[in-house]
Amino acid sequence: MTGSTAPLNSPAARSVRPRAEGDWLLVPAPQPHRPFRLFCFPHAGGDATAYTPLARAIAPVAEVWALRPPARGGRSRHPMPPDFDALVAAVAEALSPHLTGGDGGRFGFYGQSLGALLAYEVARALPADRRPELVVAVGAPSPAEWTQRESRDLDAAELLRLTGLEELVRADPHLVELALGTIRADLAVCATYRHRPHAPIGSALHALAGADDPMLATTGLTGWAAHTRGAFTHRVVPGGHLLATVGQAGPVDLLTNLLAGRQASASSATARREPSC
Repeated sequence: MTGSTAPLNSPAARSVRPRAEGDWLLVPAPQPHRPFRLFCFPHAGGDATAYTPLARAIAPVAEVWALRPPARGGRSRHPMPPDFDALVAAVAEALSPHLTGGDGGRFGFYGQSLGALLAYEVARALPADRRPELVVAVGAPSPAEWTQRESRDLDAAELLRLTGLEELVRADPHLVELALGTIRADLAVCATYRHRPHAPIGSALHALAGADDPMLATTGLTGWAAHTRGAFTHRVVPGGHLLATVGQAGPVDLLTNLLAGRQASASSATARREPSC
């Protein structure tokens, strides 16, 4: 796994308190200077708190805004939208008032597994002039390939095991049942997803896979290239199916480098637009 830009338990990381933004969003480590805003989409069965280590480690380069899906955690009484299209519409509506991050309103999306598909489809649902600068898709086939998965691949218990999360909950049968119930709710919505041919988005797109991912062939990342008109990269990194979890920050160095490169490009473009004396 790639390293962090700052210790997770540093005084700076511990001094900030998480902040909820309505029902749908959690800011695990608010940053007063409002840097690049990185919206993070959890995997099937995941919650916003999975991105707390990433939020602390990537500060102050970016401020993580993690999605709080319904039917889990603090939103256990909130029903999941009836299908994938309704979920995309609800998330796009919830995010829209907040697509004004720091650095002149710059923001991006990061999603893992089911969250990668949701991040891409939400980006596509937004108006072209309000889409993220970049979408980072982790551990997921491209949208065009998603519906080729067989139903047997979408089993909650098997998914809990393959993601490596079973180890976190296996000591408590109640937690196991909660985790399985949440995964089943997410997979039921995922099963309604249908890819429709569409124009590619203009956002930069970066597809990642863990070298030890048991669910995705690392050679399957190139399919994402057809879904963007912007820059495209794909990379295999150390890790399994999930890179960022409640126990590990994830690809912090890689994300930091991506954002630093985009900041440099944005600054250069601004300088070229400024009139000379």
